[in-house]
Order: sequence, then C-alpha cells, then structure tokens
Amino acid sequence: MRVAQSISMSISMEAERVQAIASLSAAADDIPPEFVRPEHEQPGFTTYRGQAPEIPVVDLAGEADQGELVSRVAAAAREWGIFQVVNHGIPAEVVRDLQRVGKAFFELPQEEKEKYAAKPGSTEGYGTKLQKDLEGKKAWVDFLFHNIWPPAMINYAFWPKIPRDYRKANEEYGKYLRILSNKILIMLSKGLGLEDHVLMQSVGGQNLEYLLKINYYPPCPRPDLALGVVAHTDMSAITILVPNDVPGLQIFKDDHWFDAKHIPNAIIVHVGDQIEILSNGYYKSVLHRTTVNKEKARMSWPVFCSPPPEMEIGPLPQLVSDETLAKYKTKMYKDYAYCKLNKLPQ
Repeated sequence: MRVAQSISMSISMEAERVQAIASLSAAADDIPPEFVRPEHEQPGFTTYRGQAPEIPVVDLAGEADQGELVSRVAAAAREWGIFQVVNHGIPAEVVRDLQRVGKAFFELPQEEKEKYAAKPGSTEGYGTKLQKDLEGKKAWVDFLFHNIWPPAMINYAFWPKIPRDYRKANEEYGKYLRILSNKILIMLSKGLGLEDHVLMQSVGGQNLEYLLKINYYPPCPRPDLALGVVAHTDMSAITILVPNDVPGLQIFKDDHWFDAKHIPNAIIVHVGDQIEILSNGYYKSVLHRTTVNKEKARMSWPVFCSPPPEMEIGPLPQLVSDETLAKYKTKMYKDYAYCKLNKLPQ
C-alpha cells in the first residue's frame, strides 16, 4: 500500500474530492487505504457470482387490470423493497436532459464545482463525505444535493448555473417525477387495503419533500476493494432513481449481494424506511449498496421523497390491533433522520 499512501499524502485540501483522487490513483493503479473496505464488505469477496434473481419489473402501461398492477407493486415492495418501472410516463428526452446537464456539471473545472460546495450543517450542495464511518473508511463518490420540490424548499444557490439549461432540465423532470411518485404511493396504499390517498397524506401530501442527489462514481483502479456507497437503507418514504448505463447497484436478499440488472429506460423505485414504518413492516426498506467500475464513471440521480421534518411517522392505526402490535416507534421525521445519520438507536 506504499503507492496508495503516497497518493493520499499528495492530495491537497482543495483536491480531496474523489474525482481528483481517482485521477492520481489511475496512474498508480492503486487506491488510498482509506478507500479499501474491510474484507467483509469488499465486492470482490461478497458479490454473489451464481445465477442471480432479478429485481421485479413493473410495466405501468402493460397491465390493463389495475388490481393486478397493484398486486405486482405490493408484492415487489413486500418481498424485495425495490422494483424497476418501465413505461413510467416520464419522456425519454426529459430523462436524457436530466442526465446530460448532471454529467456536464461534474465535467466542469474543480473551482467551478466548488462554488456549490455544501456548507456545514446543510444537506444541500456539492460534496464528498455524507455519513461518518465508524471504521474511518471513505466511499468512492462525489455528489450534488439540492431540493426540487416544494417551491418553498428550493434554494437555487445550489443549482448549477452551468450548463445554462440545468434549471430547466431539472424542473421539467421534477414535474413528471411528482406524477410518478403519486401513482406509486397510491398503488402502495391500495396494496395495504387502504384508500388511495392514505400513504401520500401520511408522508406530507402536497408538502412531501423531493431532494435530488447526483452521485458521481469515478473510474476506480480497484473496484474489488472499494464501494461507491456502503450498505444502507434509505430513510425516505420512497426513492425514485435514474441510473446511467454503467451497472453498479447491488441488493441484499436471501443473505447475498446481488447485482441489479440494467434495464434501458427503466426507473428504479426503492421503498424507504418511512413506508416500512407506516406499513408496520408489511413493506420492506431495501438494503442496498453501490459498486464502482474500473473503466467507466457511473452516475445516478436518486430523488428522496420524504416527509416534512416536523411530521410524525409511525405505524398506521388501520394496520395495528390487539393481534397486530406496532413494531416501530412514532416520532418526528427530523428525529428519525438525526438518529439515522448519526448511527444512533431509533
């Protein structure tokens, strides 16, 4: 690891972004030791190499029977906590524009990207380290966060000015995304035997917050040792994700880490912790992680759809009885998020 350690020492404070580290690492064909995961996390050791089961695919236009469509979504959310959606209603050109302007941002000179650097205590902005790692390890990713809905939550200071159509592309995507998220929450609500509006209202209704994150995973000389994002569940209600064409998402199921198959034009839906809690465990928040690629940069655009901070989230009363006790505490979302981010017991 001498070469890797010398890479670490040669990186200045202003060049601590993973993109910069990746450029130095490529020449050395090695990575700094802080990016080497413990053996029990390394993809080279832990990825399942046999015939992997495939994440459920839901065709929103291909199922004439709405009851059957609800059943498929509910089964995927219960058994997997994740599903891929095709014919989702978001035009291909809208998705392509979202991807194009996001990619263009990460191709800007470093000093331009740093104009959007996250401030201490802020969720939004450009950055590298998100959660504290108990073992002091780092993830192979840079990111940009900013809110895209509701309007009162938007701070355009964190929306890149270059490329010039960045705002237009994100606002157009957000318009279609809200329609899709509403459809999904309606189907999940029906899957619990509840009225259409129950889950949406339980996570904030029109005040549901949409936080976009762009993940940029540079090429990595040792993808067998590093992770782009470590194993986690999302603390959101649901997460709706657009990937690029470089695979990397892995799902933990049946005690194995499985690669998610890339399906062109599909959008990936993750069940988050808040829907698991509201459903009293009927739906499962998916445990997942991200691997990296030796030759290509991987990117993804998740949008975390989450309740307002002061909203109380707990098992829905309709799903709790003397026979079926509440499995989760009821607490304000901001308190849940604080415990999650700081790795404290819920």
